[in-house]
Amino acid sequence: MNESINILVVEDDNDINRLLCNIILKNGYTPKPAYSGTEAVLYLERQNWDMVLLDLMLPGLTGEEILTKLNNVPVIIISAKQETQTKVDTLRAGADDYITKPFDVDEVSARIDSCLRRYQQMDVQASQQLVHKNLVVDVDLKTAAVNGKTLKLTMREYDILLLLISSPRKVFTKANLFESVWNEKFYGDDNTINVHMSNLRSKLLKAAPEEEYIETVWGMGYKLKS
Repeated sequence: MNESINILVVEDDNDINRLLCNIILKNGYTPKPAYSGTEAVLYLERQNWDMVLLDLMLPGLTGEEILTKLNNVPVIIISAKQETQTKVDTLRAGADDYITKPFDVDEVSARIDSCLRRYQQMDVQASQQLVHKNLVVDVDLKTAAVNGKTLKLTMREYDILLLLISSPRKVFTKANLFESVWNEKFYGDDNTINVHMSNLRSKLLKAAPEEEYIETVWGMGYKLKS
């Protein structure tokens, strides 16, 4: 039993929320129910979570809006929306898995365990190095290198690169980047982000002219280029 693993359950239907919490308890983890997007945001601001189970159709903020606020935490979408495009969009936005309602209890249980295992393995790796193509970020030394060439990065540039490589499939909005790296509220002035991102890209390009490492997702933000 691992009660130190805390999982936030964001689901407005009382019965489904209770069922998900019971699944989590049986898996040996600690659940916390939230019944609206607004309530979920309050819990997310107050505490770090090991996983979030997230419905999409919620009162207050939607699940899609909440997803943009989550960084470096496993997220499993559990939704009645079955459209393929919805699944693709949420997975590209950073969700780790997508389960449609009605769901099988054993499947949910297995996917929670599987997702947590993947992140625990990433944590072990993160204590050493994060690798993407020929880019290596050493978390302990706080250095980054491409093709064996050490990049001379500012603290902000390193933090942006670390954020991107820590969640390589996630698209980060400018608000995500600013609030995560600068730890300040983003009010829409994106000049600071643009300057640092331009400088970071220039340094990556100089070290590896044949490879692009940062992708602009138009209308959304930035992600590590696959």
